[in-house]
Amino acid sequence: MQRLFDGIELTKISTSMTINATASILLALYVGVARRQGADIRKLSGTVQNDVLKEFIARGTYIYPPRQAMRIITDIFSYANQHVPEWNTISDSGYHMREAGCTATQEVAFTLANGMTYVQAAIDAGLDVDKFAPRLSFFFNAQSKFLEEVAKFRAARRMWARIMRDHFKAKNPKSQMLRFHTQMAGSTLTAQQPENNIVRTALQALAAVLGGTQSLHTNSFDEALALPTEQSARIALRTQQIIAYESGAPQTIDPLAGSYYVESLTDQIEAGARTYLDKIDAMGGTLTAIERGYIQAEIQNAAYEYQQSVDRLESVVVGVNAFGIDEEKKIPLQRIDESLERKQVERLKALRVKRDQAKWKAAIQQVEDCARGTANLMPAIVEAVEASATVGEISDAMRRVYGEYKETVVI
Repeated sequence: MQRLFDGIELTKISTSMTINATASILLALYVGVARRQGADIRKLSGTVQNDVLKEFIARGTYIYPPRQAMRIITDIFSYANQHVPEWNTISDSGYHMREAGCTATQEVAFTLANGMTYVQAAIDAGLDVDKFAPRLSFFFNAQSKFLEEVAKFRAARRMWARIMRDHFKAKNPKSQMLRFHTQMAGSTLTAQQPENNIVRTALQALAAVLGGTQSLHTNSFDEALALPTEQSARIALRTQQIIAYESGAPQTIDPLAGSYYVESLTDQIEAGARTYLDKIDAMGGTLTAIERGYIQAEIQNAAYEYQQSVDRLESVVVGVNAFGIDEEKKIPLQRIDESLERKQVERLKALRVKRDQAKWKAAIQQVEDCARGTANLMPAIVEAVEASATVGEISDAMRRVYGEYKETVVI
């Protein structure tokens, strides 16, 4: 982390980390680097995704069982609220569930269900809703059904405001805001005729802007083939800039409000999402629904149904199941130097040799002791990274207490 941010003053930037099961350790590393820079950590700003529930549902990069993972998340909430108040402590993510195949309505429902679980866990841990809720953020997917995506974002914003106001009794208007980042749908990018992905990305990005997003990640057109090249990344950036500075779309709040179709579709998505939330609540909440495999099964069924519609040519994917061409243009691809991995392994070996072994051992033991007890884990994790403990070593200390989650397949 120190090498990554060498020469960069952390208090002058905002850093977003797509990190979940080990979010506590990555945040601790960032705090440790700031301390070595002599910075006031209260002035740090950024985001850790820290949304482990969607890992159990869709992506799979979990470590600990759900209920133990929730304890770590609320410890991050509490620590950041006290020590790093400008930090966004969670980015509740529907993106990965949509990439796994869920519908727009399911993306809204399952994302907000997870969000409600995080808020309730924080309240149960003794935190004031109006103290931590303004630092919550969300992360959505944007696909190519343009008007449906606009309606989806509008429905999500409206529902979250009502949930925070009516269910959690939040008084601060900022607690009721659904602040969200949007990434274009990687699953819609095609290896066939990859230049078509530029059009897809522009369409998806404009839908997100019209739906009220605060930030964007526009995918590069070659990402179905490899990591982006500098040229393809520049086109993705220019797509955002053209929307921002030439389209006029960001100059109006909710520009499609009042459209009969968009308003009716917004209502339809909200009603469908509300039905899902009621089902999950009847099961005993999101954790129980995840443990039973209900949410996972709903997403898998939706993904299967969509793929069948593609196979039957009911859903057209341009350049894939329609409008194909015999010759494909050769696209320049990014190639990563494999020697970089070996160099990093050598750096890690050198670190382990030169660190203070007694200090490292004591710090790792402290993490394990905190995991067994009820004290906030974050101060111990910060001490561990400052003693040059690695991400894997700190994770192993908590594994010894919490174990690892093994998914149960329900048939």
